[in-house]
Amino acid sequence: MTESIEATTLNQWYPIHTLSDQPTNGYADRLLGCDIWVSPDGVVEVSSGRALPSLRQYRYLWASLGRPKGGLFDLPEALEADRRVVECGSVLVNASGLRIVENFLDMAHFPFVHTNILGAEPDTEVRHYAAEIRREVDEVWATECFFYQPQAAKSASGGITTEYRYRVMSPFSTLLYKTCPLAADRWDVICLFVQPLTPGTCRTHPIMFLIDEDSPTAELVHFQQLIFLQDRIILENQRPVLLPLDPAREIPTRADASSIAYRRWLKEKGVLYGASTAAA
Repeated sequence: MTESIEATTLNQWYPIHTLSDQPTNGYADRLLGCDIWVSPDGVVEVSSGRALPSLRQYRYLWASLGRPKGGLFDLPEALEADRRVVECGSVLVNASGLRIVENFLDMAHFPFVHTNILGAEPDTEVRHYAAEIRREVDEVWATECFFYQPQAAKSASGGITTEYRYRVMSPFSTLLYKTCPLAADRWDVICLFVQPLTPGTCRTHPIMFLIDEDSPTAELVHFQQLIFLQDRIILENQRPVLLPLDPAREIPTRADASSIAYRRWLKEKGVLYGASTAAA
């Protein structure tokens, strides 16, 4: 089955489960439409018994159906000793993994989907921001992103104008750096790692690396899960299910600069899994 998957997608690393959730028994799972088996000691195999490349990093077990050229992206914040690491569970989403990443980059929906949390009317304008493909690291970045938010984080005591920096490290892995209410000179980091089960079904793995010593873990997890479950409703009702890469299928606006850069990057890399290339 892997013969039908393009090389760029096949050779990526994908999250399987958190290391704190190491199973006591082996279990069956899916990755890119292929049946896999995960053993208690973290060996990942396909149904033929072939062991897949795997590694443990950033609190996850990762695996690949192909032959990755190297290790994972750099995430130095994950190694900072004073950061609070908050694993937010995993969520099954009936949507393309590429749609999920693109939604993560979108600020325009904040006031309408995350009302009175990440946004609220009448403050609906997405200010001009910079989006680019950084060739030297082969990543998509969006910077100078500012948005007024009634409650930007669990630790926020009131509304603030939050600054975001978005980063897409691989077609199915993304994160954001955002204003930290408790440390003006540092960023909170929220990651979303996507495990595509099929072109239109994924398991998402959100994890946060925060500067927050006081908020109860359960409240931090609940806050992030609330945000993502609000997103899931939108994601599962988007049509077409697969992400269109032909610009004529979905007309972008100025607020979609990060989406435009992301889709262009996917096309350049030849990513097809979870995408639609059909013309309008």
